[in-house]
Amino acid sequence: MSEIWTRMMSGEPYDAGHPELLDKLQTTRKLIYEFNNLSPERNDERMAIIRRLLGGCGRNIHINSPFRCDYGCNIVVGENFFANFNLTILDENRVTIGDNAFIGPNVSIYTACHPLDATTRNKLVEWALPVTVGHNVWIGGNAVILPGVTIGDNVVVGAGAVVTRSVPADSVVAGNPARVLRKI
Repeated sequence: MSEIWTRMMSGEPYDAGHPELLDKLQTTRKLIYEFNNLSPERNDERMAIIRRLLGGCGRNIHINSPFRCDYGCNIVVGENFFANFNLTILDENRVTIGDNAFIGPNVSIYTACHPLDATTRNKLVEWALPVTVGHNVWIGGNAVILPGVTIGDNVVVGAGAVVTRSVPADSVVAGNPARVLRKI
């Protein structure tokens, strides 16, 4: 691994405009474009692209188009994974999603963080924190999962939730910011 990639994956500040990262982003965007523009009946080809793109995935997965991500290789999804339309994953760090995950439409998962100071932010300095989603999780439509969050097993994330903190297993969370509403 290169120094810039190691910095990014370790959560340290890095130059998001580094040529190596921009080249990798461009390569990923080509694969995403190909995936999103294939006809639905060409599912074998679509899945072959996803398997090339992701860092790992179970055998039984389905991702509706359009799908977007930054690098792809930092995303690992388990068995029986379903993602509805418009899943966006900004995977500047690891995104791990367990088995039997169901993701509603327009869900966004972010690992990238940006400085509050505009001068530093304008220099394309950022850092990234991993996101982990457990097994048997249902994420409702329009939910947003922020950097550094871990969602435990058997969690339901309500539609429109903004998950800013880690969520314990066997919980229902909703709201902005998301709060535990009850245990399951």
